[in-house]
Amino acid sequence: MTLEPSFASVDGEARTVRLTFPARPEYITLCRLALTGISRLHPLSEEVLADLKLALTEAASNSVRHAYSGGGVGVVHVVYELHPDRLVIEVADEGEGFDPARGRGGDSEALTEGGLGIAIIRAIADEVEIGPQPDGRGSRLRFIKTLT
Repeated sequence: MTLEPSFASVDGEARTVRLTFPARPEYITLCRLALTGISRLHPLSEEVLADLKLALTEAASNSVRHAYSGGGVGVVHVVYELHPDRLVIEVADEGEGFDPARGRGGDSEALTEGGLGIAIIRAIADEVEIGPQPDGRGSRLRFIKTLT
């Protein structure tokens, strides 16, 4: 597990923190703790912070639950980018991949059982992107919340 804070970016205004953890449920709490720490750099209302924690938990849970479902071992990567006007959170894995139209790995039952996670994220975030990582492997869910 690694936590790598980085306070540099191309535009010079973003603060970036990267968290990599084993794809196991007991580590999801670390995502929420990191988000709480980041929120101290740009104060958020309790309601917004709670909503973001929920969205992040749903995204991380999807990776933990579905990416390595064949008994494989893997990791989940979370990147937080705090800009003056928005917070960008990206959750990625190197597992089976995900087609939001069909469910993770083609398992339509996954959407029936717990398919509200993405709907919750879409309701909370201002922008949501879902697809493979840039190299075509695994899954990447990126959401943006505008900060006022």
